[in-house]
Amino acid sequence: MRVLAAMSGGVDSAVAAARAVEAGHDVVGVHMALSKSPAQHRSGSRGCCSVEDSYDARRVADKLGIPFYVWDLSESFEETVIDDFLAEYSAGRTPNPCVRCNEHVKFKALLKRGMALGFDAVATGHYAQLKHAEHLELHRAANGPKDQSYVLAVMGPGVLSQVLFPLGDIPTKEEVRTEAAARGLGVSLKPDSYDICFIADGDTRGFLRERLGAQSGPIVDGSGTVIGEHEGAYGFTIGQRRGLGLKIPAADGRPRFVTRIDIPTNTVVVGPAEELDVTEITTADPVWLAPDRDPADELEVGVQVRAHGREIPATIRRENDRIKVHLAEPLRGLAPGQSVVFYEGTRVLGQATCEASGR
Repeated sequence: MRVLAAMSGGVDSAVAAARAVEAGHDVVGVHMALSKSPAQHRSGSRGCCSVEDSYDARRVADKLGIPFYVWDLSESFEETVIDDFLAEYSAGRTPNPCVRCNEHVKFKALLKRGMALGFDAVATGHYAQLKHAEHLELHRAANGPKDQSYVLAVMGPGVLSQVLFPLGDIPTKEEVRTEAAARGLGVSLKPDSYDICFIADGDTRGFLRERLGAQSGPIVDGSGTVIGEHEGAYGFTIGQRRGLGLKIPAADGRPRFVTRIDIPTNTVVVGPAEELDVTEITTADPVWLAPDRDPADELEVGVQVRAHGREIPATIRRENDRIKVHLAEPLRGLAPGQSVVFYEGTRVLGQATCEASGR
């Protein structure tokens, strides 16, 4: 196959490209430039897509003896990831930009361009597995702590036949680094990137304030008493405890958390932890990957609502264009906008977006 290897400049994508070459594919490396003004260097483990990263990716491609190109996808990234990120926070929701990036940039935009150039598939360094059963299935990676199936579930069934995940069967990150070193790849000890890639300093609230402007408003308790002020309700998320800046402590001395964000009145509501517990979730915009499992019938599944969160037993049922979720045990701190992924064992059945939740 002609394979387009997405090369970020990190060790995972480097080993993925090397494995694709070793498997006998005709491989071309491509680095996606996602920033309109990329930094020259990364700051430790923060950020990605720097000029330094593109150089690292090129050196790996040279070592593997494959052609290498840099594709400017910054406009697509700005429109589909960053603009969506700002719009979702402005609406009082909590988006996952990695989900949006995988859906619209790393697969949709990259695949579209790759297919137009005659490539058969895209290989990435994501930790997930594809298994060929009656239908092509997406499964968790062998490396549980690094599993990325949660952020990949959104890509849809049509994409599964056009992607390769060469790292899916590697049980530990240490083995990936060892393999990179054995292959003579200079990125074997390069630190992983984390946090939101376009907020390299990790200050999400500062990024939102810079883009959206200060919008002062009250922080209130459950009775409506003003107990603090904020510079923008968009800077908070359901379940948040730190950084509230409350001026009046709770009468019982217990910590308080953000329990509701009222965007029309620019008000942040706080309360005790138990107010965050939910057992029912209504989701919208489902993406279903399992044609042999019909959510119109009640299904028993595992539900995950965070990239590395715990899976919780649940029953689900599709009602019109939504999937209703009943959790077997309370889940704490779920926010509208979060991705809800449905599992059957290690298999990903589908994904939807949290629209509302309650008890």
